[in-house]
Amino acid sequence: MKPSAASVIAFVLCLTTQLHGQSPDELAKNWHQWRGPEANGVSRTATPPIEWSEEKNIQWKVPLDGQGTSTPIIWGNKVFVLTAINTGKVDPSLPKPEDQPKRIFGITHPNTSFEFVVLCLDRETGKELWRRIAVEKVPHEGHHNDADFASGSPTTDGERLYCWFGSAGLYCYDLDGRKLWERDLGKAYMGASLGEGSSPALYEGKLVIVRDHARQSTIEVLDAKSGETLWKKDREEPNTWATPRVLQHSGKTQVITSGENFVRSYDLNDGEIIWQCGGLSSNAIPCPVVEGDVVYCMSGYEGYSLLAIPLSATGDITGSEKILWSKDEGTPYIPSPLLYDGFLYFNQSNQAILTVLDAKTGDEIIDRTRLSSISNIYASPVGADGRVYVTGRNGTTLVLERSKELNILATNELDERFDSSPALAGNQLFLRGGKYLYCIAEAK
Repeated sequence: MKPSAASVIAFVLCLTTQLHGQSPDELAKNWHQWRGPEANGVSRTATPPIEWSEEKNIQWKVPLDGQGTSTPIIWGNKVFVLTAINTGKVDPSLPKPEDQPKRIFGITHPNTSFEFVVLCLDRETGKELWRRIAVEKVPHEGHHNDADFASGSPTTDGERLYCWFGSAGLYCYDLDGRKLWERDLGKAYMGASLGEGSSPALYEGKLVIVRDHARQSTIEVLDAKSGETLWKKDREEPNTWATPRVLQHSGKTQVITSGENFVRSYDLNDGEIIWQCGGLSSNAIPCPVVEGDVVYCMSGYEGYSLLAIPLSATGDITGSEKILWSKDEGTPYIPSPLLYDGFLYFNQSNQAILTVLDAKTGDEIIDRTRLSSISNIYASPVGADGRVYVTGRNGTTLVLERSKELNILATNELDERFDSSPALAGNQLFLRGGKYLYCIAEAK
């Protein structure tokens, strides 16, 4: 007998409870990690507004110092945000940007120090509760003009907050801002100095860090309580930015990582590869999403690729009949997909061209349809209360009905540029712009 959607959801939440020691209700009502409670962009409990503007349904709007495209995360009455602030303090031993050799996209390496900052805000008012400078240093590399030094999202288990600034270090705090531990995991050397961006994944008291770059790429698992390394494996992968997905299946806890050479499933306990599958294009950024017994992995740079892979796989299944289905068109470059009760939502490249597939069969529900009022998308879509929220870089968010037809419920405009993905909790929608963090909720 096929399990109902409700039973699948209950199972997922039950598993998550075992992992984090929190009740299903507690996890479901928060947004504790990149891509939300189930790591697929969906909140089961949120009821965010359908309509808003600069004058309507803005609970609060606060300026943020520095730059960052990491997603805000929410736990209880607190919102956590990472940012990197240029102090302007010059290191005279380093070359000025104007004296450096020309690089692709005009990228330069900084000669000033940055403060890598963790912010905690009151969820109801936006008031700053605490601020911690994790470290101040001069980054060893630059980044693409659309990137920054705070692009990895934090995560929490409800007791500790884990903040990953890539080459600037990994920092663990309690939720009141007391530093518990820190780790310097060394420098990453990104191809073309494009910048870092993968977020940590937390599971069963273990923290997973994937670092794919131009030198020796690695996956490393740390004890979340102490920060000590449990195991570390080399990876044969060039630049990727995809956040790993961790889950239990087939009697093992699998760490699934996207990559240009292979999508791989590692055993969380010892780092042994359970299965691998080639077929993605280069520069893998979208994170894997899971529903039932299947993981969906995609990429959209220099080609389009989507693989539906059974979690029961073993060994190398590249190009085999064990792949459930695949697609070679319309997949995203930067945004991650939304997997919402059997509907797989994604956009083409970074464009506002929407595809919706039946996740079980791969059949088109909505096939590469251009969305109005949006041209470019970096933020990943989110879903709640039977609706899908798609945010463009131009400040416009479309609210779509989760249905088999393209039904736009609202077009909402704000005076900001949005590259960061939204977060949902309770009756609130959180949107981080280039200058401001918005909390959007129905006016009481």
